[in-house]
Amino acid sequence: MRVGFIQNKPVFGNVQENLDRVEELLDRHSADLFVLPELFATGYQFKDKEESRGLAEPVPGGVTTSVLTAIAKKTNCHIIAGLAEADEGQVYNSAVITGPNGYIGKYRKLHLFDTEKLCFDSGNMPLRVFDIAGAKVGVMICFDWRFPETARTLALMGADLIAHPSNLVLTHCPQAMITRCLENRVFAVTADRVGSEERMGTLEFIGQSQVVDPDGNILVRASKTEEEVQIVEIDLEKARDKLLTPHNHLFKDRREDLYSSAEGQ
Repeated sequence: MRVGFIQNKPVFGNVQENLDRVEELLDRHSADLFVLPELFATGYQFKDKEESRGLAEPVPGGVTTSVLTAIAKKTNCHIIAGLAEADEGQVYNSAVITGPNGYIGKYRKLHLFDTEKLCFDSGNMPLRVFDIAGAKVGVMICFDWRFPETARTLALMGADLIAHPSNLVLTHCPQAMITRCLENRVFAVTADRVGSEERMGTLEFIGQSQVVDPDGNILVRASKTEEEVQIVEIDLEKARDKLLTPHNHLFKDRREDLYSSAEGQ
């Protein structure tokens, strides 16, 4: 399977310009799956929910989903990308999953970071694994990485690969995703953005989009500052083998009978 990421530098609020730029970046590139950053077409630093609602779109049916689906059909690829979703008066920090045959599904971010809580509603859909190009692909968004339960749940659901649209400002994530891959024996594609926004104080985004394999190897990592498209070929069988030694199985060896946070134990 050929998987890749786009690391872009969106202009806040200029959705069409950002969509055009992504299409330009993807030109002449080919992969089974591309992962794009969180909120890749709107920018990140919303001031409040009124502003995020103004740039949010239905999923499916909105401009961003329609453009990405058209690109997927044109290039015969699948795309997972972050966007602001509007639904029945609520606004979610979401990801859309689309492909050559059209819209596949969506995910709503479960763990909102910092001022995102002022701009978005918490995700209310369960974690899910999608069938994409012969792979089982789970989706999480940015700060979801800080909660090990997110990646573990997706792995237990059969994910071979975790797509991870992000807008990273904390420095720990690229290295932490190595641990997420090791502890679950999955691939992960983190797609981050670059640049800065200065709408309410300065936010610097750290780039370093990457693909990590189940053994914790960084197959490719982007720069901290430049727009990039990177593609690597992965062997899904590595993620399906959960044996660490002939006597140790990553999931079967778990001691669920003694995993408890209950007091008085």
